[in-house]
Amino acid sequence: MTEKQIMTDVLIVGAGTAGLTAAVYAARAGKSVKLVEQYLQGGQIINASHVENFPGFESIAGFEFAEALYNQAIKMGAEIAYDKVTGLHDYGNHKGVQTEYGGELLAKTVILATGARVRPLGMDNEDKFIGAGVSYCATCDGAFFKDKNVAVVGGGNTALDDALVLSSTSKNVYLIHRSKTCSAEKRLLEKLQEHKNVHFLLESEVTALNGTDKLESLNVRDNVSQTEQVLDVEAVFIAIGHIPDNKAFAALVELDAYGYIKTDENCATSCPGIFAAGDGRAKKVRQLTTAAADGTEAALAACDYIDLL
Repeated sequence: MTEKQIMTDVLIVGAGTAGLTAAVYAARAGKSVKLVEQYLQGGQIINASHVENFPGFESIAGFEFAEALYNQAIKMGAEIAYDKVTGLHDYGNHKGVQTEYGGELLAKTVILATGARVRPLGMDNEDKFIGAGVSYCATCDGAFFKDKNVAVVGGGNTALDDALVLSSTSKNVYLIHRSKTCSAEKRLLEKLQEHKNVHFLLESEVTALNGTDKLESLNVRDNVSQTEQVLDVEAVFIAIGHIPDNKAFAALVELDAYGYIKTDENCATSCPGIFAAGDGRAKKVRQLTTAAADGTEAALAACDYIDLL
């Protein structure tokens, strides 16, 4: 380590709910904290129109929730750098975090809170039509399709929340889901069913994205009758889950078969001094509350680790 390199106590990769919560707890414990975020602070929750399942808030906009958490972390003394983390190195009593633009950052402990990226359909024309009818965020792009016919693919909370957002501005919203029932919360489903312009196409799946320079229609197959129809829509919003983005850490921490980081109950990974929190960690439930809980656990475990160095 050169004289110019600064050693941070807790370096957190990712500034979503888990990462920001970890920053709050580590900073409150008197540790120096640095967050490294590739995109915009707040994570996936900034795309939610409303959050209604976080204790203490009957309803709050996702962006407002994320902004309040970010401001809290910064007020506590955490710093943030916007950069892409490309790798990790274990130096024993401290870690090296390689970044694309800022070089190597040194820290006594590292918390990986990278979350997960949206899962694509993996179909022809999908990449071609991104920004021209294919979207992964109804809150971001829904206003561009006011009074137009649109579709949402998926059956979880995100998909139904997207459909709910679109129902207030779009002419017709087609919810396409391959299963017979939706896995979303019952209250959200009931709320969506109240909207007459929302049409449920269950046990169905998209088989083609059609158009020349932009999306013009979808081919949708009914998996029960094995019939196929062409659905004239100008946009499709894809909400079929997420994929962990942990390849950069695979040489140092153990991943499961799906690419999620394996940890113990204290969020510790297979490498001492490195912890994982949030949606990128191997676990059963991925909710806003569990992300915050992970951030708390990982930060306190990291602080304990530092105190024993």
